[in-house]
Formats: sequence, structure tokens, C-alpha cells
Amino acid sequence: QVQLVESGGGLVQAGGSLTLSCAASGRTFGSVAMGWFRQAPGKEREFVARINWSGGSTYYADSVKGRFTISRDNGKNTVYLQMNSLKPEDTAVYYCAANIYYSGIDPASYDYWGQGTQVTVSS
Repeated sequence: QVQLVESGGGLVQAGGSLTLSCAASGRTFGSVAMGWFRQAPGKEREFVARINWSGGSTYYADSVKGRFTISRDNGKNTVYLQMNSLKPEDTAVYYCAANIYYSGIDPASYDYWGQGTQVTVSS
């Protein structure tokens, strides 16, 4: 139905930067928000950031506020996550997700998910 494809993951040194992209296709009309989540081995999936499709209001987890920036290009149906000052604890698989009904932070409220992209921060 709605397809989300993440890209841009990789290996980066602590203190470095990385930008993730999420290209959306399919029936995205009426979607309220797009979010980024991450999951490290043995841990639950956690909220990172979200952005509303219209208006562009943003919200961040305390752990990434001031370091990460979420943005979107409505014409390209693409959402980005710019990650600066990366720390080893940021290492995880990062997922983008679409929320049809709410602009929230609960993973269970999101309706469509990408396949994930690995981010590894060394040192």
C-alpha cells in the first residue's frame, strides 16, 4: 500500500555526521506525519523524531534533540534525518514510518514501516 525505503546508513566515527533518507510511494494522501525510530540489538524500538507532512512541525526525543534534524521535501515525498555529533549509543537500525491518523511518538500508532538502514557509530 504505502512503501517506504530508507537509505544513507553506514559506519561513522563518534562526533561525525550522517544523513538518512526515506522515500515514500503509494497511497500517502492524507498521512498526518512521518517518524524516525531506531532499534538496537536486545532493545525495544524507540522514537527518534517526527515531522508533520503539512506545516512541517517537528518533535524530537530528548536523547537526540540539538543533534538530529528531521526535514521533508513534499515534492519528492521524501523525509530526511540529519544526524550530527553522533555517539556510539546512536548505533541502531533506523526505520522511517508513516502515521495516517496521529502526529505522535508511539511506534504502535504508526501504520507503515520501511525496511530499516543500519547506522554504526565507532569509538
